[in-house]
Amino acid sequence: MPRILIQNGTLLTFGRPCRVLEGVAVLIEDGRISRIAPVEAIPGPFDHVLDAKGKVVMPGFVNAHMHFYSTLVRGLGKAAPSHDFQEVLTNLWWRLDRQLTLDDVEVSAQVILLDAIRKGTTTLVDHHASPGAVRGSLDRIAKAVKASGLRACLCYEVSDRDGATVTDQGLEENIAFSEACIQERDPQLRALFGLHAAFTLSDATLDRAAVLGHDLGIGFHVHVAEATSDVSANLQQHGQRPVARLAAHGILGQGSIAAHAVHVDEDDMEVLARTDTFVAHNPQSNLNNAVGIANVLELVRRGVHVGLGTDAMTVNMLEELRVGLWAQHLRQDDPSCGFMELTDTLFVRNPELASQLWGFSLGTLTEGAAADVILVDYDPPTPLDDSTALGHLVFGISQATVDTTICAGRILMEGRHLQIDIDEARLAARSRELAKQLWERF
Repeated sequence: MPRILIQNGTLLTFGRPCRVLEGVAVLIEDGRISRIAPVEAIPGPFDHVLDAKGKVVMPGFVNAHMHFYSTLVRGLGKAAPSHDFQEVLTNLWWRLDRQLTLDDVEVSAQVILLDAIRKGTTTLVDHHASPGAVRGSLDRIAKAVKASGLRACLCYEVSDRDGATVTDQGLEENIAFSEACIQERDPQLRALFGLHAAFTLSDATLDRAAVLGHDLGIGFHVHVAEATSDVSANLQQHGQRPVARLAAHGILGQGSIAAHAVHVDEDDMEVLARTDTFVAHNPQSNLNNAVGIANVLELVRRGVHVGLGTDAMTVNMLEELRVGLWAQHLRQDDPSCGFMELTDTLFVRNPELASQLWGFSLGTLTEGAAADVILVDYDPPTPLDDSTALGHLVFGISQATVDTTICAGRILMEGRHLQIDIDEARLAARSRELAKQLWERF
């Protein structure tokens, strides 16, 4: 692998505290950050030198909850108006995912992964569903991930909503892909065991998934209490709230992701904290679907690990962070609250999640960490130091442009030009063609 030197930039490490380092260079070797030191202390030769003057150098972003398959819905106007979240599912998403082909699945991932490169998001935790094309769907997404050069943790969304055959196929798809990941240990790919949400899963299916996931030694990725309808359905049909029911079936725990957790009470929060379950907060999606705003401050206060996902609304993680902060101000009726709790989701918790899933350090600019690094055009108009770094990230760097994206020591974009072997125009044309066909089926 190439030996890359990044010099003349301002380094932001992420983590707590997020440190600002000046007067040092970054050496990348064998896919890792091998040295952070004054440039004169790093001997050459180098295969490639990046001049980061006028730029900030920082870790690539991690997205803790994503849906690649939603890409081809962009602009679709055929869904009936929805008046609550259940209608959003039945009028749009469940109609859409049933019509997806394996080609749709792969192209959807290809398109959004290129956008992720441009936005500096180098690691994505995806949650996939295509009931009409289950078998091989994760392999097709993995193929797109490999071509992009990024990292992704994949799973298939098991649900009973489409019948027993599709349920069985979903369980089998998770097993097949997980076993391949465990065997191959590809540094770009990891697996979780996917589940839709408790209200679309029988006790029998939850038990089957729990046994399979535990036997594989992997965690679960499941939607939890996204809307009040999830809570009411579980109470009516099973006498338990979603968190308690999932915990009783062994789904929650370290390495598992509970996406959303908007409608959780104090008992739910204590279970999430006690089981060490990671919560992926998705503020833009929650606002868009009018399901509410998760009480991030209370979750954090009770010891829950809260990270940040986008639920396919964007791959721009700083955009998602900003919306999450404003939403929390509204949720708490306090324009001065939540800054550290929200910034921690992206700069502390998401790197912790990725590092746990991959088994080595991700999402931080430190020696020994994976060389997932981005350069952003930003010459600070006010002092940039340890005490102001987070403010610059939220209010300044968030509005700047990513110039260069590196993942695992491979330059994927430099000077805003992609460096990977993908024809963007051809891909966009193919995506439009498939979208048109999908919309006709829809």
